[in-house]
Amino acid sequence: MFSMTGYGKGEYRADGVELTVELKSVNNRFLDLSVKCPRVFLGYEEQIRSVLRERVSRGHIDVFVSFTDKREAAKSFYVDTGAVKAYANAAKEIKSAVPALTDDTSVSFFLRLPDVVKAEEKEGADEVLSSALIAALKDAIEGLKAMRLAEGVRLKEDLLFRMKTIDSLREKIAERAPLVAEEYRKRITERMNEFLGGKVDESRILTEAAVFADKCNIDEELTRLRSHVGEFYKICAEEYVGRKLDFLVQEFNRECNTICSKSNDAQVTAYALEMKNEIEKVREQIQNLE
Repeated sequence: MFSMTGYGKGEYRADGVELTVELKSVNNRFLDLSVKCPRVFLGYEEQIRSVLRERVSRGHIDVFVSFTDKREAAKSFYVDTGAVKAYANAAKEIKSAVPALTDDTSVSFFLRLPDVVKAEEKEGADEVLSSALIAALKDAIEGLKAMRLAEGVRLKEDLLFRMKTIDSLREKIAERAPLVAEEYRKRITERMNEFLGGKVDESRILTEAAVFADKCNIDEELTRLRSHVGEFYKICAEEYVGRKLDFLVQEFNRECNTICSKSNDAQVTAYALEMKNEIEKVREQIQNLE
């Protein structure tokens, strides 16, 4: 079982390259990736996404890539002749406006001016950089998954504890439910004796009690709840459980709401409301699971 919240960091330090990949993930219904990397790696963005999709199924993940290339490499420059001509024309205008100024324009003068000589940028990462990127990314993913697993273990413990509470409340309702119809029969018998002076139509009482028992019968809901509890434990033994448990907890809510509406008993309703509160806590925790 994995949480969707976590952090992972991968580093590559070799061949004059220092590259770091950081991953930060939070909850999301689907897999949502945001990649922030230097321009040299823009062509590798889809590959980064592909590697992540193979190892992660849900969550919003921010990917941060940074690097330093300390390798010696041949530098190449180009001259912006348009900028040179513009500077030369400006110099002529200044000389014309103020003839007393000394004209010291030369090649070295133009070399010192901004935007005249520019370094040619690499169009993309070479093999060393691309290999470093993927290696660091895989290490970061392993770190992320390790943290998500550790958090998932804690979430699982909490979920199983709450499920035991829910099952205990189900058992209390199951013990109380058969007594509700009998208590109703006793109450209606006492009231009819009180109003009719002891002349009670027993068949009428039995009919009323049977109708009441049918209306407040929650055997089906309790059976389904018991089945849901068993399925919950079964799913919790799997790795990726978020979507399955999200659906299952909706079924828990449905049965609990039905019990509340049919119970006609204060104690059963109290147990059901307590169960509903635990189910909501389970639902909130499930939103954190991958």
